Amino acid sequence: MHGNFFNRMDAGRLLGVKLAKYAGHPDVMVLALPRGGVPVAYEVAVALTAPLDVVVVRKLGVPGDEELALGAIASGGMKVLNSAVLDTIAVPDHKIAEVVTREQRELERRERLYRMGHPAPTLRDRTVILVDDGIATGSTMKVAIAAMRRQHVARVVVAAPVATRTSYLELREVADEMVTILLPKEFTGVSQFYTDFEQSSDREVITLLTRARQERWHAEAVGSPAVHLS
Repeated sequence: MHGNFFNRMDAGRLLGVKLAKYAGHPDVMVLALPRGGVPVAYEVAVALTAPLDVVVVRKLGVPGDEELALGAIASGGMKVLNSAVLDTIAVPDHKIAEVVTREQRELERRERLYRMGHPAPTLRDRTVILVDDGIATGSTMKVAIAAMRRQHVARVVVAAPVATRTSYLELREVADEMVTILLPKEFTGVSQFYTDFEQSSDREVITLLTRARQERWHAEAVGSPAVHLS
């Protein structure tokens, strides 16, 4: 199975259809997990005429095998460790601390870069749709959900074009709703479900967020209800 989606924006348009019941709701906020989640979330936000922003989350990779997640961190000091990984791979505490310190620096850099001086959105009592380009272990999404709960959102919806069945079941227990297009029996990586899975860049993220802000400003200027970014 390969190439169910052409690219992330194609996947986002299809995901937007699955989320159609949230279209036009004034309390809905779409939050992307950068970088790969931003092109997907942009198309979702357009489909729903919902504001778009980012929640910066960093995977904590196992030293020497960084693709394997031992946990994740998010803004505001949120940290979730993957006990299933730590139970099978012995990672010393000082090594975990080194990974956390390194990823915290990158998290702060991305927040400064992507926000471009704009404040973080107010999320209290809102319905938040968390979007990524795919979910493997679910570690980064779990910490994003925890960050949303800390901000007292009304409802957390997790949305991704593809997810493993294990992560789907686990996330369904902590989110209010899970929305996916594919739940494949065989899953070797998110990239196998895209024809074009070129790594998203900081430039692409900034371009899409800037475009969304400009669309919002234009919509407000002409009195249109279509709003793409808060």
